[in-house]
Amino acid sequence: MSAGLYIHVPFCRRKCPYCNFYSIPAFPELTEAYTKTVCRNLLAYSENIAMDSIYFGGGTPSLLLPRQIEQILTTAKKAFPLASDTEITLECNPATVSQEDLHELFRLGINRLSIGVQSFCDVQLKRLGRLHTSQEALEIVLRAVSVGFENISCDLMLALPGQTAEELEETLKQMTALPIQHISAYLLKVESGTPFAQMHMTEQCPNEDAAADLYLQTVECLASAGFVQYEISNFAKPGFQSRHNCKYWKCLPYLGIGPSAHSCWHGKRFSVPSSVEGFLHASVQQTETEDETPCSMEERIMLGMRLREGVPAEWLSDQMPLIHRLNRLGYLELFNGRVAFTPKGFLVSNTILAEFF
Repeated sequence: MSAGLYIHVPFCRRKCPYCNFYSIPAFPELTEAYTKTVCRNLLAYSENIAMDSIYFGGGTPSLLLPRQIEQILTTAKKAFPLASDTEITLECNPATVSQEDLHELFRLGINRLSIGVQSFCDVQLKRLGRLHTSQEALEIVLRAVSVGFENISCDLMLALPGQTAEELEETLKQMTALPIQHISAYLLKVESGTPFAQMHMTEQCPNEDAAADLYLQTVECLASAGFVQYEISNFAKPGFQSRHNCKYWKCLPYLGIGPSAHSCWHGKRFSVPSSVEGFLHASVQQTETEDETPCSMEERIMLGMRLREGVPAEWLSDQMPLIHRLNRLGYLELFNGRVAFTPKGFLVSNTILAEFF
C-alpha cells in the first residue's frame, strides 16, 4: 500500500479567533527560506517508498507562491516514487487565491483543492474572522472549475454562534448547488487559549442538543444531495473520498514535513515541534516520538470507527452484547460482518468507545 506525504505550511494572513493550530504571519523572505527547508527535509527522508497522495495543509498553503509549490513538488518527485495518479491536495483560503494562481496550480499538477468556505452567511464569516465574503467563496469555486479542477472540497463549520437550522439550511443549499465533489463538515469547538475562549463564545453557541440537531440536519441534507458520508465529518460524491485523509483513519503510513506536522512512519508516530525558527535552523527537522508501537488493535478500532464502513465485527467479538444493545438503540449498525456507527452514534462515539475499552 502506498504512503502519503503531508507538507505543513504554517503561515496565515490573519489568525482566525477560533483556531488553535500553529501558524504565524508570512512575509516573502520567510516563505522563501521555508520552501528551501522543506525541500532539504524531503531529500533527507528520500527512499524507495511509493507515495500516492501529497497534502499541503496549514495554515494557509495558498500563501506560498506557485513557483515555491512547484519547487516542493519537484523535490518530492526526486525524493520518492510517485504514483501516476497521485492525489495532490492544496488547502486554500478564498481570500488568498487569484484566477492566475488557480491556473498556475492546475498547471503544476495540483488536482484537488480544499477550500475554506466555512459558511455562506456573511455575518458568520465576519464573526469567524474570515477574510472572504460568501460571494468570494462562491466565485473561487466557479473559477477553479473553469480552470479545470474536477476534485474540489469545501469546508463547512457547524454549531456557530447563534446559528439556526434555517441559517444552516441556506448555507447547505448554496454549497450543494456548487459543482464540488466533497464536503468536510465540522462542529465548532471553542478551544482554550483562543480569542473565542476569552470571549466566552461557548455561551453564544448552540447547546449540545441543538448542535446534534444541526449535525444530523447536515448529514440528511448532504445525503439527499448525493454526498455520501464516509467519515464522521466527511462527505463525498462516489469516488471522491480523500485518499490522503483515509490513510490517517486506516493506519496507513504517512510522512509529515514542517513544524507541528505529524507522521506515522517506519513503525513510529512522531511530531515536529511547533517552531518555524527551529525548523529552519535544523539540518533535518527535529522530531518528538509519540508512540513507539502505533497501530495497535485498540488504535485501529478507534480510528476505524471514525469511518462509516466501521471495522470487522471480529475485532470487537468480546463486546457483542453491548454492540447489540447499542444497535437496538440506533447508535450502531451491523452489516456484512462489520460494526459501524450510525450518524446518531457518531455524536456520542467517544463515550461508546470508552465503554468498549
